[in-house]
Amino acid sequence: MSLEGVMRVSGSALAAHTVWLDTVASNLANSEVVGGSAGDVYRSRQPVFATMVEPFGSRKGAVGVQVEGIVEAGPPGRKEYSPHHGMADDEGYIYHSNVNPVEEMANMIAASRAYQNSVEVMNTAKQLLVQTLSIGR
Repeated sequence: MSLEGVMRVSGSALAAHTVWLDTVASNLANSEVVGGSAGDVYRSRQPVFATMVEPFGSRKGAVGVQVEGIVEAGPPGRKEYSPHHGMADDEGYIYHSNVNPVEEMANMIAASRAYQNSVEVMNTAKQLLVQTLSIGR
């Protein structure tokens, strides 16, 4: 793979990891949200990634990663009887978000490390390119 290809793959990975980090931040910001029905309450969201493939002659090669979308994930949120709460439904229940802050913190660490790895790949490719160019001097 060329250095240009390495930069393209790393750049697409940086964009994907940014979406992942943004999704984690949104989940953490909404982890304490309650609603008046199971359908109204915030549900954990997760990005869906896919490999971008480009044909190279008779075989295909990976050229990056893309975000296919963001989906709601996980089990339903917790239902709690709280008849005096302002968001309670007709039966007196409120519904909590299904976001688990501990899992989201682990996701944030994983996404942050993946982002850092992609930056390191780009820096290494840049250094190799500079060294290659300095050979001709």
